[in-house]
Amino acid sequence: MPLPFLLILLLATLLLQTSVLEVVSVAGVKPDLVMLIVVLNGFLLGPREGAFLGYISGIVEDLFLGEYIGLNAISKMAAGYLAGVAGERLYKENIMVATGVTFFSAGAGLLVNYLLLFYLDLHVSPYYALLRLALPTAVYTSLLAPFIFGRIFRYLQVRGKDF
Repeated sequence: MPLPFLLILLLATLLLQTSVLEVVSVAGVKPDLVMLIVVLNGFLLGPREGAFLGYISGIVEDLFLGEYIGLNAISKMAAGYLAGVAGERLYKENIMVATGVTFFSAGAGLLVNYLLLFYLDLHVSPYYALLRLALPTAVYTSLLAPFIFGRIFRYLQVRGKDF
């Protein structure tokens, strides 16, 4: 995807995530749409593109929302790279595979985020961080993957990307 299109998509996704999805939160947990775009992009296009989009989207998210610049950039970069590695080894046309990769990559990205917070000496209860925040967010995000995956997959097929 062209970089200007990706940046516009990320900004629109970030705007949607911070406004509309606040209403759709379940028990204080909302899906991470930016992570979803990063993971699916990495899954379909490879680890290099996934890590690049993860870093760019994380920096944009940190600049607009974060207190710690680079925290989301590193965690989303790790998730995009992990999804890209999975995409090189797994069957890309299957929506269930994409959903599973989204769950594990988003969970890994959120785990990296927690570990970075721990490294910064910000103590968050592991129970709260992992079981009440990271796991439900990964599940919620992966439940949206089938709805987004088909559109991204068809767009890349039309653009002539070889899988």
